[in-house]
Amino acid sequence: MKLLIPIIFLIIIMIGGCGAEIEKKEIFDENKEIKTIPEVENMKLTSPAFKHNGAMPSEYTCDGEDISPELNIENVPENAKSLALIMDDPDAPAGTWVHWVAWNMLPDTKKIAKGTEPKGIQGTTSFGRKGYGGPCPPSGTHRYVFKLYALDKTLDLEEGSDKKDLEKAMQGRIIEKAELIGPYKRK
Repeated sequence: MKLLIPIIFLIIIMIGGCGAEIEKKEIFDENKEIKTIPEVENMKLTSPAFKHNGAMPSEYTCDGEDISPELNIENVPENAKSLALIMDDPDAPAGTWVHWVAWNMLPDTKKIAKGTEPKGIQGTTSFGRKGYGGPCPPSGTHRYVFKLYALDKTLDLEEGSDKKDLEKAMQGRIIEKAELIGPYKRK
């Protein structure tokens, strides 16, 4: 019975909090007191050029300047030792097409400026070269997925390695992941 009362109270708190934005989380400590701790903020990857799932402007594609969009990074976990970035097109007719691969970026990176490569190591894309390669779908609308990974170590991976090599090296090392999707259709 002594244990049942705190459980009922916790359920009431959880039900009452549904639908409201929670900025703090209430928990019980071993003395049955309620303590408030800050809610964990997830890592975010955004761009001022387009919203998540909003159309990517042609400036960043083969129809425009073919330069990388500005990317902003927030809430990287404190224990991250490095960041990795992959941009690919899962809708490509011949299978996923890799547009950008980078790793060993500093965890305090807040911004990758428009038209620049992130500081770190660049990998080889499906274009057969290092660096950003913009969207250029042969037909229809394709989704271009920017994936940012917070890792618990820097990777011992040679420059020019590809996405598969990077994904293998990241196994068991990912602390958190954020995504930004920008669809694009040629006119």
